[in-house]
Amino acid sequence: MLEIKGVAKRFRGRDATVTALDLIDLTVRTGEFLTIVGPSGCGKSTLLNLISGLVSPSEGVLLFNGKPVTGVSRQIGYITQSDNLFPWRSLRDNVAFPLELAGVSRAERNARADAWIERVGLGGFASAYPHELSGGMRQRGNIARTLIYEPEVILMDEPFGPLDAQTRIKLQAQLLSLWERARGTVIFITHDLTEAIGLADRVALMSARPGRLVRVEDVSIPRPRDIYHIHDNGDFRRLYDDLWRELEVQVRG
Repeated sequence: MLEIKGVAKRFRGRDATVTALDLIDLTVRTGEFLTIVGPSGCGKSTLLNLISGLVSPSEGVLLFNGKPVTGVSRQIGYITQSDNLFPWRSLRDNVAFPLELAGVSRAERNARADAWIERVGLGGFASAYPHELSGGMRQRGNIARTLIYEPEVILMDEPFGPLDAQTRIKLQAQLLSLWERARGTVIFITHDLTEAIGLADRVALMSARPGRLVRVEDVSIPRPRDIYHIHDNGDFRRLYDDLWRELEVQVRG
């Protein structure tokens, strides 16, 4: 579905040029859950911005379904750390917003929004406003707002990063449940190696800046997974220890 070929990204500052990414080669398979982990500042978010079409590469090419990525597409959804819900809209109206832009009738978009609100575990809160919801609830609303218009690829940039540990693991389990039903293509950025392995079909490990792909590993843990007890799995432990040795080198620089 997605091919990244020889991609580099440089940013020109007042005094110097900074290379954020250098010669990234990666193929993303249709329907897979790919996680990307690496030290802070290694270009993970920059890579998602390139895939989404928000910025252009300095070198190389990105192909989506065989065609170059030249700008933003509705077929690629983007979920960030911040929920970005409109404070003046109810949860229902926030989730339905992409359908409103697409010209879907009010009755249909409200019905579909309510179904997604139920699906992400927020039944009974459709009329609530963002300030009346917890951080985890707002992020679930943000996820529903992206999934409602059914993009082919979903980019997730540390969506659970700001949340407490209990909420985080609960949303990880919920995300896996949603993904296992729909089997869309997900590219998920995280600093958390446990999260990266627990969610993924494959884990891509990036180097310290300039960001390069150090290795890409398959995750052999069977699905469906019990994210609450994944630490007990021997395959998880072995892969975690193996990847952590490399990640520690990159974090230490």
